[in-house]
Amino acid sequence: MAQVSLEKLIAGARAGFLVSFPTDTVPALAAIPEKAGLIFAAKQRSQDKPLILMAASAEDLWPYVKGSENEYKIWQKVAEKYWPGGLTLVLPASQCLPKVMNPTDPTTIGIRVPNSAIAQTILAQTGPLATTSANFSGQPPLQTMVEIAAQFPNVVTLAATESQEQTLGLGIPSTVAKWTGINWEILRQGAIKLDSSNDNQI
Repeated sequence: MAQVSLEKLIAGARAGFLVSFPTDTVPALAAIPEKAGLIFAAKQRSQDKPLILMAASAEDLWPYVKGSENEYKIWQKVAEKYWPGGLTLVLPASQCLPKVMNPTDPTTIGIRVPNSAIAQTILAQTGPLATTSANFSGQPPLQTMVEIAAQFPNVVTLAATESQEQTLGLGIPSTVAKWTGINWEILRQGAIKLDSSNDNQI
């Protein structure tokens, strides 16, 4: 598919197509949660590698997770401190989450709000999207829309003219922190470093 305008990309995502757009880390390959299977197929990605649910605000993501009142307070405190930004929180999933997002372990989900104006503009109009880096599984993340359009010709990508005024992402994937029930386990260290003494308390 051709590289398209912002409006056409948003319409394509809503219609269930695979889309790609810049974020604050690396460009995302994205689809509405119910169509997450398209991402696994396009990337040739193993089913045991879950996707990240990305949204324009934390409020859009809380319905997809479940926890105690105290846990919610801890999660919200961390979200307020680091979002929007390069931190993915892996939390217990609620019934709202389509199983296809995390086929081998649908009990958890990684959630994130990107610090990218263009990504937030898109997500505010599509609602939360299943996302991952734009590349074949096991290969380095692609960094430009042109590279993504060439490698994934069936993906609706944002035209370079639409995204060139946006600063490119850091090129570093997000930090991934999993909630264990009492504290955070760092699954992948990225740009953001959690404060282990404070970020597991209310």
